[in-house]
Amino acid sequence: MNQPPWISDALTTLAAAHQADRMPHALLIHEAPGSGGDWLAKWVAKLVLCQSATGAPCGACPGCHRVASAQHPDLLLLQPIEDSRQIRIEQVRELSQELALTAHQGAYKVAVITPADSLNRFAANALLKTLEEPPPRTVLVLVVTQPSRLPATILSRCQRVRVRAPERKEAVSWLQATRGAGDWDAVLDTVGEAPMLAADVDPKAVVQVGQEVRRALEEATGGFGGDPVATSEKWARADLPLRLRCIENWLTERIRAHCGSDGFFTKVGAAPYPAARAGGLNTGQLFELMDGVRELKSALDTPINRGLALEGLLRRFVSG
Repeated sequence: MNQPPWISDALTTLAAAHQADRMPHALLIHEAPGSGGDWLAKWVAKLVLCQSATGAPCGACPGCHRVASAQHPDLLLLQPIEDSRQIRIEQVRELSQELALTAHQGAYKVAVITPADSLNRFAANALLKTLEEPPPRTVLVLVVTQPSRLPATILSRCQRVRVRAPERKEAVSWLQATRGAGDWDAVLDTVGEAPMLAADVDPKAVVQVGQEVRRALEEATGGFGGDPVATSEKWARADLPLRLRCIENWLTERIRAHCGSDGFFTKVGAAPYPAARAGGLNTGQLFELMDGVRELKSALDTPINRGLALEGLLRRFVSG
């Protein structure tokens, strides 16, 4: 995968730190969703595990190749297992035990925790012990989209690296170079400014799903009815996470339109919500629907009736 140009400043800073033998023992990569946090974490692993004497990461040595294929013995990956959305304490304890062992190649050991904001409370406390007394020549890389979900004690022990969302032109250019020709503008309109997510999908299929969701929501909020039961049954069977993301983006567009062109509140005070514009929903209703979408997203790994939960959400679009 081609190097994302919007991450170049972070690469320069980290390469200089490694060259000066001042690599931090803990990095917290705060990424805009889908902007390349995992890509940067793998790059850091290549940087410290590269076997080339100069120009690390070279991308050509056995160390770089093993990192790229996630087969390096000194690279540990920690993420939620199976259908869970949490990283558990048992996983962190096993990680700490592995990090305490000598590196196979006598250099660094690297642990990538992604998404680190999925650490549950007990797992986060267990990780804190390793952060407070890290083994020599160990690098822990935490990838997060919501650092506020981590304890302040963990945040204070990590050097933070920010990965911003790229400009649209920048993202489209990178997608064309990485994946080839495609209607990438339409894909990003569907999934949001998340080029790394876009790079892993079939552009035609994603655009089709996005158009279908947008049409259904506009018909529902415009008073043209629709069948929430049939729609929810269909959507629950296929691409539900993508469809929820599409709904989230649709709501975000309308919230920004209600808040004005800059999208920022400069004053906070008691006042009515702005009146409904095209779309039939006022700002308060839009925020309530956004909360409903996010609640459903967070419950996808639980034994809920997806169709019934989605039907309840879609009916709120009709009723306002």
